[in-house]
Amino acid sequence: MHMLVAAVLAAAVTACASIGRPEGGPRDEEPPKFVHSSPRPGQLKVDGNKITVVFDENIQLDDAFNKVVVSPVQIQQPAISSNAKTVTVELRDTLLPNTTYSIDFADGIKDLNEGNILDGFAIDFATGDTIDTLRISGIVLEARTLEPAQGMLVGVHSNLEDSALTTEVFDRIARTNQYGQFTIRNLKAGTYRVYALKDMNRDFKWDRSEDVAFYDYTVSPTVENIEVCDTFLRADGTDSLVTHGGIKYLPNDVLLTWFNEGYSPQYMKNYSRPERRKIAITFAAESDTLPEITIADGPHSGRPIDDWAVAEVSQTRDSLIYWIRDTAVVSTDSLRLSIKYLKTDTADRLSWQTDTLRFFFRDPKQSKKEKKKKEEEEADTVVTDGFGVPQPKDFLNFTVGGGAVEVYAPLVFQSDQPIDSIAPGAVKLEMMVDTLWTPVKIGGLRPDSLQPLLNRELAVDWTPGSKYRVSVDSATVFGIYGVWNKPIEQEFTVKSLDEYSNLVFNVTGVEPDSSGVMPKIYVELLSGDDKVQRVAPVVDGRAEFRFLAPSVYYARLYIDANGNGRWDTGNIALKLQPEEVYYYSKKLQLKKNWDIEQSWDINELAIDAQKPLAIKKNKPKPKKGERLNKEDEEEEYDEFGNPIDGNNSFDRYDPSNINNRRPTNQSRPGLRNNGFGATR
Repeated sequence: MHMLVAAVLAAAVTACASIGRPEGGPRDEEPPKFVHSSPRPGQLKVDGNKITVVFDENIQLDDAFNKVVVSPVQIQQPAISSNAKTVTVELRDTLLPNTTYSIDFADGIKDLNEGNILDGFAIDFATGDTIDTLRISGIVLEARTLEPAQGMLVGVHSNLEDSALTTEVFDRIARTNQYGQFTIRNLKAGTYRVYALKDMNRDFKWDRSEDVAFYDYTVSPTVENIEVCDTFLRADGTDSLVTHGGIKYLPNDVLLTWFNEGYSPQYMKNYSRPERRKIAITFAAESDTLPEITIADGPHSGRPIDDWAVAEVSQTRDSLIYWIRDTAVVSTDSLRLSIKYLKTDTADRLSWQTDTLRFFFRDPKQSKKEKKKKEEEEADTVVTDGFGVPQPKDFLNFTVGGGAVEVYAPLVFQSDQPIDSIAPGAVKLEMMVDTLWTPVKIGGLRPDSLQPLLNRELAVDWTPGSKYRVSVDSATVFGIYGVWNKPIEQEFTVKSLDEYSNLVFNVTGVEPDSSGVMPKIYVELLSGDDKVQRVAPVVDGRAEFRFLAPSVYYARLYIDANGNGRWDTGNIALKLQPEEVYYYSKKLQLKKNWDIEQSWDINELAIDAQKPLAIKKNKPKPKKGERLNKEDEEEEYDEFGNPIDGNNSFDRYDPSNINNRRPTNQSRPGLRNNGFGATR
């Protein structure tokens, strides 16, 4: 007999489970229970489009528009509502003949009073004489951060061609629950491709700008007969162990890691003249080509921008700032420019386009009082030094960073306008030795990697804990507008070694690629909000982080498959998965003057068990009365950052099976086999 309700099980079907008794008061902790429905679950030859489901208590629907899915895909959105104990679904598409329908509520149903979630509830029926019963289950995680993907669409195609993802709607669909888990139900026997999709336009197809995941291999769902142990409570209060037959639906461990290709059509996003001397242009996507810009009219017509401005270009060339250095162009209030740039056309190809744009700037109006004050200030300005040398009314604002200097960091100098030149020997450095300032031999200033026009760096092999003095002579640093710096003299101290902690990871579990070559590996040290603080390569199995500030850290590792020194996303057309990511499962509490060495087997825990709960952003919503905040999360760890339960997982999982892997043709660890996708 077909099961009345298909639901996700919280415990492994291969292990005997003990059902606990309620303690500590009468608070309801049970989700709503299915009572009956029309049509009945598994009913055949259904011809009506209205489905009602009744539960044992008053319920509420949570975000039914996004969580409840109907398979096959419905072009017209079904009408879904709830009233007291009843949920009603009205299908607006015409029912297809000889077809199995399933309505999957994911985690969208909960009781009205306590908010207990009925996770994985679904109901099915057929319009023909038979009903399809096979399933595919798994989990969807974000590739870069291993965050559970909540509410993501997962679907299958029986058309195995790559084009099906962009040209056809899915055969059958499901949505991930708050743990990122999914079950695609009521499949026919056959072979499928499995995808996950953030379907922004709700067309059940993939557009290049949408988040997507794909499984490397085709899947043929099957069933397996198993024995299940249950513990029941007798009337006399003793436990009774009952063993009976059950069914496990396979595969139930499909791991999908979603990514975004980062595609955006190229076009000019905005342009402005925020200051009289600056022009800003922003494009919608990265580019390897700069635009061609000329003055469109007036006495300077035809002059290319390189003749009268200096470009400050972002690393991805999508954000441009031009500093106008020609005073005649600066004084022009209305500047019309001809800009030739690459733009994505209707055929999704880059082609050249030319626009004529007006950049307008007018100085803000001043009151008579403000004008008089400015004139008095200018009259009082000394324009010559003691030798009669003219001095600028304005100076280049050239400063050096203050405070304690990190032992590994360069000394940074900042300017408020692009630097034109720096005189040789302008910067001098001295170190305090036995109460005397002793000169330190240094090299020249180098451009900063992020703002090479404005900032300069001085790389020094610092002596930890020592006191230094830096000085810059007056009129040795010149800006592009003909002004120069005032003299600088500043003292600072380099931090001592006992203010730092050192950390070493001994990494194991990484396998050679198909040609037998070990890939490059990088470890990223993370803050408590999952942001990268430092990066270190793995060399001979070791990743070393020296001179770390005492703090709480976490760690993430990625396999640099293409060897370009950075993490890369996937590509659907090239069938490239995003580069593999692993998390160190423990918190690292580093203190001053500590040296810590940690072993890290990247396969010790399954992928979905690795990321520490404390830095997960997509956490399950707590029930009413429960706490799920940082204080609670920190209680998972002892004072050395070790997980107290050794698991770092929600209690819905069976920790005894956390080392299960993806199918043998996969290279990375997979999901914990917790019985997901099985039934009794």
